[in-house]
Amino acid sequence: MVNQYETVFILTPVLSEDQVKETVKTYEKLITDNGGEMVNRENWGMRKLAYPIQKKSTGFYNLFEYRVDGSYIEKLEVLLKRDERVMRFLTVKLDKHAIAYSEKRRKKFADSKKAETDEKKA
Repeated sequence: MVNQYETVFILTPVLSEDQVKETVKTYEKLITDNGGEMVNRENWGMRKLAYPIQKKSTGFYNLFEYRVDGSYIEKLEVLLKRDERVMRFLTVKLDKHAIAYSEKRRKKFADSKKAETDEKKA
């Protein structure tokens, strides 16, 4: 059964920008190659961690929102656990309320971006 999920993962700060982009593309391709559909992808950039992980105090945060068969989640999490570039991750199955909130948040973000570009043009 196809459900909607959200995965946030933190990549180690020792990676270069190109390595971060390559890692993100790798996981996006894994999801789409296994019958998944990407709904949203956000790069939150480098952020300070609440507590040190592997003696590091920062990390590259990324969020994926996607639809995929529930049986694939376990395989994806095993790959994330084995990847040395990934310090932490969290996958959540979204219910109808979370999906509605996520869509509303994306729309609000898109509207604010549109307003910014309109101000720059003026």
